[in-house]
Amino acid sequence: MDALELLLNRTSCPALQAPAPTDEQLEVMMKAASRAPDHGSLTPYRFLRVQDEGLSKLGELFLSASQTEAGELSDAQSTKLLNMPKRAPMILVAIACTQEHPKVPVSEQVITAGCAAHSVVQAASALGLGAMWRSGDMAFNPEVAKGLGLADNEQIIGFIYLGQALKEKTVPEADTSRLLSDWPN
Repeated sequence: MDALELLLNRTSCPALQAPAPTDEQLEVMMKAASRAPDHGSLTPYRFLRVQDEGLSKLGELFLSASQTEAGELSDAQSTKLLNMPKRAPMILVAIACTQEHPKVPVSEQVITAGCAAHSVVQAASALGLGAMWRSGDMAFNPEVAKGLGLADNEQIIGFIYLGQALKEKTVPEADTSRLLSDWPN
């Protein structure tokens, strides 16, 4: 698959199954991440791999963090939180690691982290894997960040679910009519 074909045809795969990516495939994904635009070469990102028993522990962390924030949850809510990480055989937690810099604002460093995560998703697709970048409440919950061992200068930018796609998705036609305008008009 050439690069343009990948960019035009990649789609998120919400339904994923085992096997998880191999170490060799993960290395390719990390190399792709390392090619993200990075003003100042700060490498303001990292990834946490979660798999096997870690998926259950992540679900427990989601439940605990939600209970801390919202109080008592219904059985259905608790079950949903416990099972959220089990929608794939592996999750990469994409983390922005920002620092004060005289020429590279924190916002630009977070964008770089997002580009690195995007490159991971694109590389997974190029390798024939399914990928789904998820965020939601758990990505922004301080208890989840603490439970994952994030430092004060770090934030979760997403959970990249990885595995084998259960089914192929049709790529919808893109409506690009509002994406580009001229200045001055």
